[in-house]
Amino acid sequence: MVELKTDTSIDAMYEAGQVVGRALTAVRQAADVGVSLLELDAVAREVLRAAGARSPFLGYRPSFAPTPFPAVICASVNDAIVHGIPDGYRLRDGDLVSIDCGAQLDGWAGDSAISFVAGTPRAADVRLVETAERALAAGIEAAVAGNRIGDIAHAIGSVCRAAGYGIPDGFGGHGIGRRMHEDPPVPNEGRPGRGLRLRHGMVLAIEPMVIGGGGDGYHAAPDGWTLRTDDGSRAAHAEHTVAITEDGPRVLTAREGG
Repeated sequence: MVELKTDTSIDAMYEAGQVVGRALTAVRQAADVGVSLLELDAVAREVLRAAGARSPFLGYRPSFAPTPFPAVICASVNDAIVHGIPDGYRLRDGDLVSIDCGAQLDGWAGDSAISFVAGTPRAADVRLVETAERALAAGIEAAVAGNRIGDIAHAIGSVCRAAGYGIPDGFGGHGIGRRMHEDPPVPNEGRPGRGLRLRHGMVLAIEPMVIGGGGDGYHAAPDGWTLRTDDGSRAAHAEHTVAITEDGPRVLTAREGG
């Protein structure tokens, strides 16, 4: 069942989203070559702690997971698409990093993700990240009252496919509110004019994921969480929490500087 949020609730979700935005900004600033993924997780934990927020990631265990998630960020490097578990790995020059983070504040959740290159970027990685961001922007632009879920999915998929990238099947965005994952699912590819009609008060986490090699294949790593590309190519991930309003889409996890 899809819950429609009141304007007051959306304002509260904006506050949670701003905590997420600050955490991602702090992690991005700390992500120098030589810094470990565990150190980046510690940066995000401190931002959440200072805001009085808790992490919806920490201890989360969906049906597919063999163990509860042990961190407050997902840190996915190079061929890892999403759900990477932070560990002692230290960033190397040219690593492509995707960081996903959530926050729960006063009972409301926010969820967002960014991708970037640590150190010296390769042109192919810059293009991959930019495409994920353009796909996210296209999805947000389609997130208007009266449109349908399929319009968001089609907008995202069109950008990714036009760039020659793959899209991992079965993974995409979702509704969000009191819980991090709510109805409806938001696919990253689909047909326009299909699916649930968008209404004022719906809040969605829109999150394109792109595979640089062009194929859609992926597999779970031995940890049971991390999803890796089958062809070993790099991947990028971008996400915002977005409210559907009569005045257009409202990005609740917007960060200073973009």
